[in-house]
Amino acid sequence: MDTSRLGEYATFGVLLLVGCAFVAAAMAANAVLRPSAPCAAKGAAYECGVDPVGKDWAQVQIRYYVYAFLFVLFAVEAVFLFPWAAVFRAFGAAAAVEMGLFVGVLALGLAYAWRKGVLRWR
Repeated sequence: MDTSRLGEYATFGVLLLVGCAFVAAAMAANAVLRPSAPCAAKGAAYECGVDPVGKDWAQVQIRYYVYAFLFVLFAVEAVFLFPWAAVFRAFGAAAAVEMGLFVGVLALGLAYAWRKGVLRWR
């Protein structure tokens, strides 16, 4: 094994240990310095300064999760599209075809959701 590589691994190991020690020191300082005054009021539900009314469990309709999932899906698409657009000329026509396929699959998913009525706010 090359000795220069061994030095790189040693540097990484030292940085990893320093990082772990920093996290451990921060957790220990938090445990020592924080005030501790447990009471029943701290365990109660709190929402926007209004006292909780009713039970602590409520049904949530699944369509809100579907909206959230679709938002995440298209936000991830944007994360892939912007860097690709910045270096489009360097990759040429093959990259344009691949990105077209990617956007096409996403468009098919959107069309499917639209056809099933998932995007209708009821």
